[in-house]
Amino acid sequence: MSSAGGGDDRANDDDRARTPAASIRAPSAGWPTVAIVIPVRNDRGYLARCLRSIEAQSVPPDELIIVDNGENGDLGELAARFRFRIVAEPVVGIPAATATGFDAASAEVLARIDADSVLPPRWVHAARERFADPAVEAVTGWAWMPNAPRRVSRLGVAAYLGGYTLAAGIGLGHRPLWGSSMLVRRHVWSVARTRFCRGDQRVHDDLDLSVHLPPGTRVIRDRHLSVGVSSRPFRDAAKLRRYVAMAVHTFVKHWPRELPPFRYLRIIRARATRRRRGADAA
Repeated sequence: MSSAGGGDDRANDDDRARTPAASIRAPSAGWPTVAIVIPVRNDRGYLARCLRSIEAQSVPPDELIIVDNGENGDLGELAARFRFRIVAEPVVGIPAATATGFDAASAEVLARIDADSVLPPRWVHAARERFADPAVEAVTGWAWMPNAPRRVSRLGVAAYLGGYTLAAGIGLGHRPLWGSSMLVRRHVWSVARTRFCRGDQRVHDDLDLSVHLPPGTRVIRDRHLSVGVSSRPFRDAAKLRRYVAMAVHTFVKHWPRELPPFRYLRIIRARATRRRRGADAA
């Protein structure tokens, strides 16, 4: 469950892009290209800090896409400074904005973060290194709170993300993606996007994408892809309750087909098929 503010690909790039894509330099040999997508709605105040952390990367992303989901004012000045591409998504909601950003990206690995995410300097390097393994299809990061004491940060993140991972994992049959730091291969998105609930503002986009991953997909948690996040969800009990209600809605919306027993059976079958194919190829 993420904390940011976008969709389909019905508009062409000329209609949606107001600045050139940020493509800084070619990736290292054998490493995949990486696009960072950031849905933004009424979050301009946090965005500049996030962009500074991306600007400071030891290895830059191949694409940086901001999905303007409204109430952000003119992003042109920031786009010129940080060399990102703006894609507009008029349908309000993170699912619509995320889908539009992923559809607009051309890189092999699609990374989604929030406007309040702060990336450590080697985050993109770690992403490329992780996905250099062709068997890796989906990865999720962890978090810390930059403005909180270390112990408070650890306890808060463990309770929030740990609880989410445990509860969602039971319903999914595998580890969930987490929207403030989630990465998937393009071919995974190409399968999931046809069922992704991009028009429903009440679903969590990360949890919904987790539901629609191809059966048998393994989600890896990589602490090298952790991000700093704001403490906003911890300060607002009403917002936390809303997040939980959205998570329940995201699951229930897909029942009965996605009830855990049915999901577990499909996952077991898909993984058995992959193992057989791997054995035959060997």
